[in-house]
Amino acid sequence: MKVNPSSCLCPVLLCLCFLERGYEASHYGQAKVISRSHNATHNHNQTKDGETEVHHRPKRGWIWNQFFVLEEHIGSDAQYVGKLHSNSDKGDGSVRYILSGEGAGSIFIINEVTGDIHATKSLDREKKSHYVLHAQAIDRNNNKPLEPESEFIIKVQDINDNAPKFPDGPFVTSVPEMSEVGTSVFQVTATDADDPTYGNSARVVYSVLHGQPYFSVDPKTGIIRTALADMDREAREYYSVVIQAKDMAGQVGGLSGSTTVNITLTDINDNPPKFPQKNYQVFVPESAQVGKPVGKIKANDEDIGINAEIKYSILNPEGAGMFSISTDKDTREGVITLRKPLNYEKKKQYSLHIAAENTHLDPRLSYLGSFKDDATLKITVGDVDEPPVFSMDYYIMEVYENAKVGTEVGAVTARDPDSKNIPVRYFIERREDKEVYFDIESISGVIRTTQLLDREDTPWHNITVMATEEDNPSLQSHVPVTVQVLDVNDNPPQINTEDEIIICESTRAGQVIQTITAVDKDDFANGKGFSFSFPGGVPANPNFTIKDNEDSTANIIARRRRFHRLTQELYELPVVVWDDGEPILSSTSTLTLRVCSCQRGTRLKICQGEAFLSSAGLSTGALIAILLCVLILLAIVILFITLRRSKKEPLIISEEDIRENVVTYDDEGGGEEDTEAFDIIALRNPAAAEELKFRRDVRPECIQSWSSRRPARGRLSPSSLDIDEERDVGEFIKQRVTEADKDTSIPPYDSLQTYAYEGQGSPAGSISSLGSGGAHSELDYNALDDWGPKFEKIAELYGEEVETASESTEKAESEKQT
Repeated sequence: MKVNPSSCLCPVLLCLCFLERGYEASHYGQAKVISRSHNATHNHNQTKDGETEVHHRPKRGWIWNQFFVLEEHIGSDAQYVGKLHSNSDKGDGSVRYILSGEGAGSIFIINEVTGDIHATKSLDREKKSHYVLHAQAIDRNNNKPLEPESEFIIKVQDINDNAPKFPDGPFVTSVPEMSEVGTSVFQVTATDADDPTYGNSARVVYSVLHGQPYFSVDPKTGIIRTALADMDREAREYYSVVIQAKDMAGQVGGLSGSTTVNITLTDINDNPPKFPQKNYQVFVPESAQVGKPVGKIKANDEDIGINAEIKYSILNPEGAGMFSISTDKDTREGVITLRKPLNYEKKKQYSLHIAAENTHLDPRLSYLGSFKDDATLKITVGDVDEPPVFSMDYYIMEVYENAKVGTEVGAVTARDPDSKNIPVRYFIERREDKEVYFDIESISGVIRTTQLLDREDTPWHNITVMATEEDNPSLQSHVPVTVQVLDVNDNPPQINTEDEIIICESTRAGQVIQTITAVDKDDFANGKGFSFSFPGGVPANPNFTIKDNEDSTANIIARRRRFHRLTQELYELPVVVWDDGEPILSSTSTLTLRVCSCQRGTRLKICQGEAFLSSAGLSTGALIAILLCVLILLAIVILFITLRRSKKEPLIISEEDIRENVVTYDDEGGGEEDTEAFDIIALRNPAAAEELKFRRDVRPECIQSWSSRRPARGRLSPSSLDIDEERDVGEFIKQRVTEADKDTSIPPYDSLQTYAYEGQGSPAGSISSLGSGGAHSELDYNALDDWGPKFEKIAELYGEEVETASESTEKAESEKQT
């Protein structure tokens, strides 16, 4: 490929042009062609005489170089880029050049005959730095390619057409005041869109346009530093620094850009607090309330934030004893508060030495001296008309209960603290919800009762007495008065009968049943001890006695052994108790004692029913739940029985359904003692039973009373039960069966009648005790109590019989004596 000399437009490409020409001359002089086409092929042509002649086809190729085009072309004509030429082109116009690829036909055009390439548009390297295109040479005669398609590149050559920029500007930063020279503040960085590899188009240099002499910038790195020492925030706080970035290494003709950096000096504690003046005065009335502010004082600090925080203090002890000072966090003022009441008559002026100092100090600035200042505050106490003052802060008085109305309780006194000494009047504050028990004389201040007092009802009374000046009732003062009601012996003692007294059935004579105590509403001084006894004029109690323990308690003691709940469950025991007060008072109480079967082996007197429930650990709710379950089950059983009975067939069925039926009568006898439910004479003496025979289904006309045939005694004697052994019982039963078969009045079905014959009995006789009529044994069964729990029931049974017998004997004897 040959290059036209006109393509060497740039001095930089001039050397490339000469090298290209020398390269072409050397190749043409040696008759060699650079080919980028197909590999050489050998054509074997046959001659007429049959000899083969070999022809070497020369290699054809492109002759070209890399193309360059300047960006930002501003001419009206198309910019010449370069020329394409093939060795196959003989200059006769038979070769046609075709261009394809990026920008072909739109940006780049080619002369199909000469191969010249032109750029029709202005190019921007920052948008696209190179273009890849393809070239091809075609024979016009047969439209066949003379060379294969080849690729080449057109590079856009950079020019300095972009100025440096600060993409993130403007900037905001800060640096502490009083910083040393050279302290790093901030770093800025500018960017240049030009090619950094070509020339100095993208080489940037920094400089300060505005902000000197306070700050400087490093030309290469863009680091901003302090350039002036001891910059004071209190003198100037904000700085605006303009930084410039210039390309071409800062040379003339380079492009530049700038940005602004706003720098703020931050505060440090470099200024102590200062009072604007050294002496202050404040007027405070003597009526000022304790704990309330009475004045303010302020020290100024040019610093801000925590560096301006101030702590105030009172230096002299006299001022610190009467006043306190604290800092208001919002206004940074010293608030002076009264600690004790002021009294104009005692002291009219106070002098306070107040100091103010910073709370956050910087050790690096200790060379500046003490960060503290002081001032003097004089407080003048003003005289005001004060309310009366009581002689005491509170009063405690005493009065006996039941004292007469108008009895003097005590007196209060108050005076006017001012120099006028105006007379004082007294009043008692009244409350609608409280009853009035006291009154006060307005002039003397004497307090008296208005009604009878009861210590047992209210032992203490709290009242408030108010004092006012005679000529100025608005000035008031108050004092609490506590009145204690003293006790007199006006309440008799009472026996504590809240707990039920239980007597065990196995109690022995002389055994302590219960220890009783008494209570008295009066004070212990009027009833330190109690005494107990039975009421006078009452016969001696045969069951119990009482023993006074002389320690305000008494024991109830059983006088006999064994009590029976079935015989008598409750006993009433009257007891008299009296105190040793002045005067002596007494009362009678009736104690109720309950007999129970107590558990053995325990000290607790609990009835067996109660013990069962307590040992089971069942609560009331659990017992109710169990009872409900039992009731539900009972209801289900009753319902089931009712349904079964409703389904039973009638006793007499229809005549078409005649069958055998068994009628069962379930009558339970009364045992061995029941001699009336069933008389066995009918089986043992059939002859005597004939007289008692009657029909059950027909009302008899005359029924002979069986009771007339019975012996006079309630039990049949053995002589009346003798039977005729010769009479066969079997014959009697057969006779009954025959009578039943011949009886036409009975229902038309069989009836089962059962006769049981027990027999004569054993010759040895019965071992039952029911028929024994012997006398009771005279043995002593009390020894069974010592045999253990297994013989407890036997001891109770025989002991009960013995005691019953003895009681009957004693009763009979007493009747005889009477």
